[in-house]
Amino acid sequence: MTISFSFRKAVLGACLASLAAVLPLTANAVETLKVGTVVWVGQAPFYVADKLDLFKAHGLKVDLQLFSDPTLIPTAMIGGALDGGTLTYDQVVMSAARGVKHKVVMPIDYSNGGDAIVADKSITSIEDFKGKKIGFSPLSTSDFLLAYALKSHGLSDKDITAVNMSPENVPSAMASGSLPIGVTYEPNVSQTVNLPGSNFHVIYSSKEAPGLITDVLVFDEKVIAKRPAAIKALIQGYLDGLAYIKSHPDESAQIIANVLGTNAADAKLQLETVYNIPLNEMGKNFEQSDATTSLLGSGELIADLLKVNGQIGAIPNLGETLDTRFIDALNQ
Repeated sequence: MTISFSFRKAVLGACLASLAAVLPLTANAVETLKVGTVVWVGQAPFYVADKLDLFKAHGLKVDLQLFSDPTLIPTAMIGGALDGGTLTYDQVVMSAARGVKHKVVMPIDYSNGGDAIVADKSITSIEDFKGKKIGFSPLSTSDFLLAYALKSHGLSDKDITAVNMSPENVPSAMASGSLPIGVTYEPNVSQTVNLPGSNFHVIYSSKEAPGLITDVLVFDEKVIAKRPAAIKALIQGYLDGLAYIKSHPDESAQIIANVLGTNAADAKLQLETVYNIPLNEMGKNFEQSDATTSLLGSGELIADLLKVNGQIGAIPNLGETLDTRFIDALNQ
């Protein structure tokens, strides 16, 4: 699959022309976007922008809605309860395979250790997973990370006993002794590893698959067509939040900690487990490349795994899941 330079240039020109007619929002025009996200440190710039109302300067009001289960966000978007949401790219691939017209308008962050498989210390390798019970949320980031880890070590889902479990319930299940292995994300990873007795450790994490788990900002193509100015304003407010985190780390850490349910020191540590992509690097995520840091490159790996695991029937056209107009325009 390739996207020619001439084709992309033509599309960009048309998109910029359409955006010019409506962007930017005037100071007096206030729109509202309902955006779904999760309690995850990679979304920190949204939390900061929301708390400090950084969207207001761009003529936008954001109703940021937190979901404990990320798999519910696409359904809420389809039903119209949300205008858009932050998803992982594997969720976008799954939606596209089912004919849903959700498009990535901005890459947000890579998981860099924030997603992990935690295990009893008696389990020392992925090969030891064979025959074991593993708790994770189906059709989620946890499911995908586990599938990738298993495949990388010559195993599959048929070699384990899957236990349907939300990421938040992994620490308590492992503490009770009923679960030897769990797949979750921060802050649940740290909570599990720090349980009394020090019986658990991280055996595999997203550090070992850089860029494979990428959070993205997604809107349905119909919402994009109707509300491009509001979407651009949302991205600008997000970027302001990212800049504020860098310029005011202590104040930002407290805001982030309040959302994560932890303290500022821990929030700073969690920030190190993700890489929030700066604007000048975002374009690379849309480029055709075999690298996992490219959505098209990682998307091929994701789609193959999902198809092998029976989660999708056919691999969708990944190029159709991306809408580069906003990032291209902001990088001009």
